[in-house]
Amino acid sequence: MNVQNDFVVIKAIEDGVNVIGLTRGSDTRFHHSEKLDKGEVMIAQFTEHTSAIKVRGKAKILTSVGEIESETKK
Repeated sequence: MNVQNDFVVIKAIEDGVNVIGLTRGSDTRFHHSEKLDKGEVMIAQFTEHTSAIKVRGKAKILTSVGEIESETKK
């Protein structure tokens, strides 16, 4: 399997931002979760086990294709 090991930088803009890693394969499942407080930064990487990263809460997300800001659920 040829996996592109892209990095993603996630910076919490508020307390309690959840970063969730999702597995690769026939069944997508949660395999790792972190909680970030305001100002904390996490650098994550896509691997042969991680196919997606879910961010819940207000955060700035930087990738090789650009920058986006997630929002708080209203």
